Parts: sequence; C-alpha cells; structure tokens
Amino acid sequence: MKRILLVTFLMVFASLSHAEVYKWVDEKGGVHFTDDYNQVPQKYRNVIEKQEGIFSGGKDEKQEKASSEKKEAVHTDRLGRGEDYWKGRVEEWNKKVKSAQQRIETLRGKYNELTEKFNQSKSSVERSNLRMERDQVKKEIDDHRAHMEEAKVMLEKKIPEEAELFKAKPEWVKP
Repeated sequence: MKRILLVTFLMVFASLSHAEVYKWVDEKGGVHFTDDYNQVPQKYRNVIEKQEGIFSGGKDEKQEKASSEKKEAVHTDRLGRGEDYWKGRVEEWNKKVKSAQQRIETLRGKYNELTEKFNQSKSSVERSNLRMERDQVKKEIDDHRAHMEEAKVMLEKKIPEEAELFKAKPEWVKP
C-alpha cells in the first residue's frame, strides 16, 4: 500500500515539475496565470510569458539568457502594444509637423506676393481687396502654426508621458 502511494506521489510530482504556466497582464495591469493555454484570452496570446511549473528546478544560465532574450523580443506596453504602435504614433505626428511647415512656407510666399501687389496698386478698391486676401492668408498661416505647435507638444511631451504611463520603452517614442 505504501509503495502504491509513493509511486502515485512521484508520478504527480513529476508531472507538476514539467508543467508550463502561462502569465499575462491585462489592460488594467492585472497579472493572470494559468496552466491551460486555451484559457489565455486570444488578444494576450502573443504577449504571454511561459514559466516553468512550481516544483521544477531552477533554470540554468543558458535557459535564463534565452528567456530574457525572448522577453526582450516581445516586449509590449501594459495594453499589449509594441514598438510598431508607438513608432507609428511618432511618425504620424512628425508628418503633421512637416505638413504644417510646408503649408506655412507656401502661404508665406503667397502673402509676400499679395504684399507686393498691394504696394504697387494705385486703386483703393484693389488695395482693399488685396488687404482682405492677405489678412485671410495671414490667418491661415497662424492656424497652421498652431497645428504645428500642437504636433510638437504631442511629440515632445504628451506621447512620451503616455508611453511612460503605459510602460512602453522610451526609445520607441524618440522623434
């Protein structure tokens, strides 16, 4: 009888020592563990960490290095977003800055042309029309400057703060 109990205990112990445990962090920062891969929600399956069972021996140095390299390769923020997401956001706002700069340059040229026409005009009606058109162009320049400043604030302050909040790597959000 003792022998049967001992064999049963050893079989259970051996099966536990080889069990894989899956760990993931949900969007609220909650940490979850399961030994059944099918219980891991689909959206977290690409960011799970496999861990050895409770009764397994410690990892050797080679296993530890491979595990840390794997974690490095699949690092994501708290919501499971990776480097591509963050770099995409930075690229989007960089494009907005460049677009606003280009539009400002174009409008500045138009404003200078209208100023020349205004200075050369002898007709008060024409001068009045040119002044109104020039004022409209000036307003558009100011609007594009405001958009460009907003984009710069996003790139320099808001996106890095958001990345820090969600534990994204700082190098992912460098402009």
